[in-house]
Amino acid sequence: MIANHKGEVPFLILLLPFILGIGLAINLPPVADIHWLTIAFSALTAIFIFLNIGYTRLKIYQSQWAGGALITIILVIAGYVTTFNNNELNNKHHFSKQHAQLLAVKIVSEPVLKNGFYRFTVNVEATVNQGRRSAATGTLLITLKDVTPDLMYGDELLIPAKYTSVNPPFNPAEFNYKRYLANQNIYFQQFLYPGQYQKLDFNKGNPLVSYALQLRQRYIEKLRLNMRDTNAIAVASTLILGYKADLSNDILQAYSKTGTIHVLSVSGAHVAVIYLLLNFVLSFFNRFRFGKLLKAIVIIALIWYYAMLTGFSPAVCRAAVMISMVVIGKAYNRYINMVNIVAISAFGLLLYNPLFIVDVGFQLSYLAVFGLIILQPLVHNWLKVKNKWVDKWLWTPVSVSIAAQVITFPLSAFYFHQFPVYFLITNLFIVIPTEIIMLSGIAYLLLPKIPLVSAGLAYVLEQSILIVNKFLAWIEHLPFASISRIWLTTAEYLLLYGVIIGFFYFLYNKRTALLRLSLMLMLFFCISISLKSIHAQQSNHIAWLNISRHKAIVFKHGRSAVLLTDLKDTDKAYKYSVQPYLDSCQVKHLRQLTFTENTALPWMAKNGGLIQFMDKRAFILNTPPARSDSSEKLKANFIYITTNPKAKLEVINRNFDFGMLIADGTNSNAYVERLALAADSSKTNYKILKRNISLISVSN
Repeated sequence: MIANHKGEVPFLILLLPFILGIGLAINLPPVADIHWLTIAFSALTAIFIFLNIGYTRLKIYQSQWAGGALITIILVIAGYVTTFNNNELNNKHHFSKQHAQLLAVKIVSEPVLKNGFYRFTVNVEATVNQGRRSAATGTLLITLKDVTPDLMYGDELLIPAKYTSVNPPFNPAEFNYKRYLANQNIYFQQFLYPGQYQKLDFNKGNPLVSYALQLRQRYIEKLRLNMRDTNAIAVASTLILGYKADLSNDILQAYSKTGTIHVLSVSGAHVAVIYLLLNFVLSFFNRFRFGKLLKAIVIIALIWYYAMLTGFSPAVCRAAVMISMVVIGKAYNRYINMVNIVAISAFGLLLYNPLFIVDVGFQLSYLAVFGLIILQPLVHNWLKVKNKWVDKWLWTPVSVSIAAQVITFPLSAFYFHQFPVYFLITNLFIVIPTEIIMLSGIAYLLLPKIPLVSAGLAYVLEQSILIVNKFLAWIEHLPFASISRIWLTTAEYLLLYGVIIGFFYFLYNKRTALLRLSLMLMLFFCISISLKSIHAQQSNHIAWLNISRHKAIVFKHGRSAVLLTDLKDTDKAYKYSVQPYLDSCQVKHLRQLTFTENTALPWMAKNGGLIQFMDKRAFILNTPPARSDSSEKLKANFIYITTNPKAKLEVINRNFDFGMLIADGTNSNAYVERLALAADSSKTNYKILKRNISLISVSN
């Protein structure tokens, strides 16, 4: 139900200024002294309490706006201060602020094997310098190259203090891994090899978390006992237990392109299935005097037990908090406003960790829930289906899917740059198989080993997953299965949300002003998209991309481009660094060449190492240039040095008249250092594409 006035949803009203304060702390430079804000918060809170005590005597009711304005300011400051204090870099004891030779750390996440490396996070507990141990704080990401490390959550290690800052994205439109980790309060990383660490102690973590992770591993092994297909085991581990390490890229892509990726994220939907099952099984408690209270206690305990099985996944914990509040409210026969319940859980979680607000899973899950609470009834009312079975099993799921997809589309397009065209079909199909997978999987894991029963449940579980995987793979390869290359700016996706909110609120309120507002915002959105498209059509430039141990140059002319690279379009580095840039530039016609191939186009020609692009000329130098006694030099705007030619700068100067030297990541460190030193001394313009931002050169 949509609240008729803000009094029905007080926690939503309180949540918005708190989120605003968090956003200001994340996006603005930190204040020099947080103590003044803390004092202001304390003073304003005291004034607010005093005004509430003297509400009648001081006639505050004559200025009702004052209380609202005051609590808004208090919550904005509270959000800012909470976020500032949560940032580890603002702690004076952070390990990066201390000189150290060694670090004493504790493993705080489960070591996960991916691409031949074990990755896990550690909390730094102390720094060691000249044998002296000093208390320290901070989180560090460890990447370990080891075959079978004997490491678990809670182990304490002594490691060398040779950490580095997390690299920023080197290429335009590349995934910002640095910001992703910073949103988890991780700013430094370290690579370790066998023999570089020493185990000091073991199993010193939170006993409950340690037990949960060990229990989850036992259940994963139990899945492998009676299931054969590796993809089915990976999906079962992800869907039921929240363990994603074994998922293949093909499976992820199939679920993503068909709009069912939410199934692989253990979240509210999964907890809701368990809640409905428990509520049905335990309904006999309602006949007893204190049955409702007892049922509530049992349901909440089992819901949190399931959260423990998932390793206390943040998404499951969010759902567990919400459902626990619903269960408590129903146990006491209280009226439950679901918007309030969702807002309270969000407020509590953000108070615990304000950085949850920038977590994609947090944003999408809460948006989806708000969509189901607010938009789904409006969508459902579009059609009045008289047949109750058609309404329950067809139109209601369709309205749920439409509401969830509409409310999450702008954000998912902003992050994932695609829209699943057949989302209605896939989401309708997957409802029943998902419930079968959840119920058979949980029954298989919780029941003791019973020869026929265990094998039967495992068979149902595996076959259900295989059917879903085959169906989604089929949908994925249908024509126009997804609209990809959607690149929205922050302003554009906010405009889309304005359009959605205004239009749906118009359907509820029937005020024409809301419809006019939606149409005006849609006009602004279309103008922004058009201007971006015109700019893409008219822009011409050269992009010298920075790809470790590889090379890639993009010559973009409007919507067409020539790509010189040694990568294949199926390589991981290509998909991570090259493809996003091409998509963000709206390149529709691409010609990919190796560095040895030649081409001749109206706007670009390549012959050997010489390239003419519009008014710019470049030369690819991958072998030492021949000695030239001629006074005539080859003129070029750019000399692109690749594959370690070992040509000295004076030799390059003797053969070329150039504007800039560009050296890529295929050159050795020693050669690049010598080249940079010589360029600095001779004041030569140069750019090193090695642990450095890529270069974009504009051409007319």
